[in-house]
Amino acid sequence: MAELNQIRNFCIVAHIDHGKSTLSDRLIQKAKIIDDRQFQNQILDSMEIERERGITIKSQAVTIPYKAQDGKVYELNFVDTPGHVDFSYEVSRAIASCEGALLLIDAAQGVESQTLSNMYLALEQDLEIIPVVNKIDLPAADIPAVKYQIEHDLGLDSESAILVSAKQGTGIDELFEAIVNRIPAPKPSSSDKTRALIFDCHYDPYRGVIVHVRLFGGKIKPGQTVRFMSSNTDYKVDSVGIFKIKLEDKAELSCGDVGYIIAGIKTVSDVKVGDTVTLVDNPADEPLPGFKDVKPVVFSSIYPIDSNDYEELKDSMEKLSLNDASITYEKDSSIALGHGFRCGFLGLLHLEVIQERLERDFNQSVIFTAPSVRYSITLTNGEEKFIDNPADYPEVAKIASAREPYIKASIITPATYLGSIMSLCTEKRGVQTNMQYLDQKRVEIIYEMPLSEVLFDFYDRLKSYSRGYASFDYEVIGYRETDLVKIDILINGKMVDALSQLCFKGSAYDKARNVCAQLKDEISRQQFKIAIQGAIGSQIIARETVSAVRKDVLAKCYGGDITRKRKLLEKQKEGKKRMKMVGDVELPQSAFLAVLKTKEE
Repeated sequence: MAELNQIRNFCIVAHIDHGKSTLSDRLIQKAKIIDDRQFQNQILDSMEIERERGITIKSQAVTIPYKAQDGKVYELNFVDTPGHVDFSYEVSRAIASCEGALLLIDAAQGVESQTLSNMYLALEQDLEIIPVVNKIDLPAADIPAVKYQIEHDLGLDSESAILVSAKQGTGIDELFEAIVNRIPAPKPSSSDKTRALIFDCHYDPYRGVIVHVRLFGGKIKPGQTVRFMSSNTDYKVDSVGIFKIKLEDKAELSCGDVGYIIAGIKTVSDVKVGDTVTLVDNPADEPLPGFKDVKPVVFSSIYPIDSNDYEELKDSMEKLSLNDASITYEKDSSIALGHGFRCGFLGLLHLEVIQERLERDFNQSVIFTAPSVRYSITLTNGEEKFIDNPADYPEVAKIASAREPYIKASIITPATYLGSIMSLCTEKRGVQTNMQYLDQKRVEIIYEMPLSEVLFDFYDRLKSYSRGYASFDYEVIGYRETDLVKIDILINGKMVDALSQLCFKGSAYDKARNVCAQLKDEISRQQFKIAIQGAIGSQIIARETVSAVRKDVLAKCYGGDITRKRKLLEKQKEGKKRMKMVGDVELPQSAFLAVLKTKEE
């Protein structure tokens, strides 16, 4: 292994679509750790979903050797991180295992909101930041303007910025030298005790849990027994090594290294991201500071389509949460859908990705209920409750007041689109708190608005109004008073608990009408009329009717007296009345999905 002063640990952070994965590709190609035949674009984006959507979802670590101009061979451990605001927890974990960060800025787009928030994350951990201006080969690239933004918006030295084109490979050599010369080597440990921070994990069906660690002191070798400090469980190490796209075994991991530990761990719950690994023979006195606890903002319930698959879904959720530590889940049940899990996500894109990963990676057929945020409710007896599930909503008479989470939204946009974006924010109950021109063309506006309004179609509409140029970042700032109601959906007078949702009273009518209209298209017609109603308490606020299929009882009645026909029709009428009393409507799976889609349109 390399000497401590020849190791460099860094991550690549930026706004979404500024070219992090492409830059990772160039660094890997330059180091020749994989031959050109096996190489493919976005090589670190290993999931199908990442390739299809062109986004990074999981942070990926890789170790590459680099022979510098001073003749020494350096070991560079770097992590390619996601850019989307929903995956900021991945970024914070990557930053905790590094000493430096490459802050990527698109030469055509300039500094955007996620660029700022990722820079602050890196500054909190006291990382050395190297600004990198990417995409200098684009016709729209404006390097002087971007350099001005680096000084003015970020407060960094624009002269130290490295100019690169990750696509064409321009400036990669200068970037390598800057990494070696400007990012500090890992600090030696003050004690000989082994401490390693778990920053990620993944599950291998043959080898068990593969633990990704950064060593802050001591050594770990195969044959030693390690202890996971939070669960207090011990395992014997089978092998250790580093990431070179594939896993590459090594004789040992020492202080400063980023690598993996395999110890035949089959009990998924024993390993927690953010935990500290130490040796049983010479245990550390206290664990390393982990990560901030993740605070989910969107809640939804997951149910297996076939209720017999509940145990399989439980196993899948355990393995998924091992690989994605930002998801939280607990058991839940519904009269309509049986047993499932109530899950917390960091945003709607995070929810979509989890749904796709469950279906693709674990072959689970699942249904998600309508997403909701967590509300705070004060009861008349003075007790305060947090609820995110409509099933837990207390009786209206017992509620003294309700509060919903608010966010501080920061939007950076070209001035041309300012009017339409401001009207969108106002429509979403936003209140403007600040507005400043960053330069002649770009404006930053700050709004305080309810989180529930931002969840569904806000991001898509923001992008379409600004032709993709506006950038958006937010942080939760606390709870404020709101007029909260629970919408119940009744099918033939019976309430379907899985379709209930909580929302602001002012938009309840539109939401209920929307859900009823969607359900009307999904429910198949029966021999009797089916009423689909949206209600707040006992008051019906929306209704759609699925008309009955009429069976032609007169088909066998040729000619004859009118009374024969009337007799048959009266008999049918009686039968339909009776059928309506005992008739139960079967809800197709697509009906639950249709309710979700109404939110995103």
